Amino acid sequence: MPRLSDIIEEFIKQLIEKKDGEVEIQRNELANFFNCAPSQINYVLSTRFTIERGYYIESKRGGGGSIRIVKVKFENSSNLLENILNNINSPVSQHQANEIVECLLENGVISKREANIMKAALNDKTIPVNQPLKDTLRMLILKAMIISLMNG
Repeated sequence: MPRLSDIIEEFIKQLIEKKDGEVEIQRNELANFFNCAPSQINYVLSTRFTIERGYYIESKRGGGGSIRIVKVKFENSSNLLENILNNINSPVSQHQANEIVECLLENGVISKREANIMKAALNDKTIPVNQPLKDTLRMLILKAMIISLMNG
């Protein structure tokens, strides 16, 4: 059975798709619709609609918590890969790496199998060093993967 966060995420994604990549929602109205706290909506927005996943979020002051969500559109996979590569400038956590891999999968740049391989290689258990070196190595591995995808 899907968790409430998954249901809210899917609902918002459907709204974005229907509105051609951009939607404005009221956090409180959405919370009322799903019979949950507004903090649950904030959680979904901050974890599922990140720049790593290809979304831009803009909060508007007043108006009951109006939030604009934009699905970033790239002309082609090369532009997406280049954008991701240019934005990886510091150590990367496992969570951040997984977000990037999910973005590549959702945009059709990689297959599900390739995503699973990438996630396995970027997993904390696979990189046998302590922090902060672990996140630095993960960043270098991820950048090498992105460059490989760009050249392949």
